[in-house]
Amino acid sequence: MTNILFRVVDITEEAPGIRTLRMVRADGQSLKPYPAGSHIDVVGPTGVLRQYSLCMPPDDPESILIAVKKEAASRGGSAAIHEVAVGDHLKVSKPRNLLAIADDADRHVLVAGGIGITPLLSMAYELHSRGAAFELHYFARSREEAAFVDLLENRAEFRDRVSLHLGVPRTEQPTVLAAIAPRLTPSSHVYTCGPEGFMTQVGTAFATRVGEDHLHFENFVASEVDTTGDRPFTVELDTGETFDVPADRSILAVLEDNGIEVFKSCEEGVCGSCVSGLLEGSVEHRDNCLTATDRETQLALCVSRATSDRLLIELY
Repeated sequence: MTNILFRVVDITEEAPGIRTLRMVRADGQSLKPYPAGSHIDVVGPTGVLRQYSLCMPPDDPESILIAVKKEAASRGGSAAIHEVAVGDHLKVSKPRNLLAIADDADRHVLVAGGIGITPLLSMAYELHSRGAAFELHYFARSREEAAFVDLLENRAEFRDRVSLHLGVPRTEQPTVLAAIAPRLTPSSHVYTCGPEGFMTQVGTAFATRVGEDHLHFENFVASEVDTTGDRPFTVELDTGETFDVPADRSILAVLEDNGIEVFKSCEEGVCGSCVSGLLEGSVEHRDNCLTATDRETQLALCVSRATSDRLLIELY
């Protein structure tokens, strides 16, 4: 996917270790609306590519806004972004969406943990503009460590829809979530973003109320996977080309080795860039981007493994 050059026009320290960057296109062109909940690839000054959620109103024609948390174990992505200054240029991809708003929901519940507020913020803007019934629950360690608190409390779009849960220990969060569940129906949808353990608790709290297919997750990092039992298999494209995938190589890597162009980004099963169609065969899904329903007909080429001898796939 072609990257576009953006110029940083404003930087705000939202909370300790969290800064927002507002950027405009370097060529001065206006921006098209994007689907709420989308993320972008950002190539930082060190050349490291990372994904960040867009957190401004989806129809803002002037600028984009991302929030970046400086991770203690940063591999060069977030740390480099925290060195960026106003006037610097960054390469940005077009938005991609894995957390789309369900059009047929009777109620939407947004549940954020820490920096996971970022994609849900854009969804709150969109739901307000639609006049949809929604509520936003934001869990953070403290008010000082929470991003966008002033905005959430003071903007008309949010202040009557937002519940802040500050300093609630992980062990007590299920009780808070359980109190929300009775307001939902099987037609409601729940969207969550945050640490993996936090999102697991959200899923557990609402799954029996709304159903697995009405739970939507946005992951920041890949899950740890045991690869010791991996075995070789064959992958066939719907065009008829067939390739052997060794135990220590991904489908994505084998296709690239053979000159097959596949769009990719994180290569960790998080961003959804390399998701393709599954036509035949059985798969062990190791991604953090597809829903249970998606996995019936799709797979992430960078991490998925076959549990059958052969897979027939369609490249998107």
